[in-house]
Amino acid sequence: MRARISATMEELRGRVPGVRWVRPEGVHVTLRFLGWCEPAALERLEPLLAAVAAACPPSDARIGAVGVFPERGPRVIWLSVELPEPILALQRECEKAAVQAGFPAEPRPFRPHLTLGRFKERASRPLLTMDELGTTRLDHVVLFRSQLQSGGAVYTPLARFALEGSGLA
Repeated sequence: MRARISATMEELRGRVPGVRWVRPEGVHVTLRFLGWCEPAALERLEPLLAAVAAACPPSDARIGAVGVFPERGPRVIWLSVELPEPILALQRECEKAAVQAGFPAEPRPFRPHLTLGRFKERASRPLLTMDELGTTRLDHVVLFRSQLQSGGAVYTPLARFALEGSGLA
């Protein structure tokens, strides 16, 4: 799937100007953004994430069409992701775990997507017609540190949790 996403990004590069593209190896579905935090908060969060990941079965997700946020004056170009119910339940449990670990509740609704790039300036909505990319296996959760650098964000894995359960309550 990474190769298909990379090829899609390369095709879009020639058609959609004014975008800072993410590194293909950094493309991921964010289940919960944490922001800056103290190491102690991560220490509280890790065992909670391990438990919810262990309860969730691996599942397949459909990677769909290209879109933009917001529709008018877009800032982000992305691929849609259709998540199955076990992964949606995992996201809800990750949110609960974050709050239990001391992070503020996320006020925005969860909108699964894969960020491909960010527009350098507000732009008119580009014409985006592309086929779905197919399905991919989701079998782990990674707790990342994101560091913004001049060439884009660098994601460093802090912990990895296998999805191995039969379902979340």
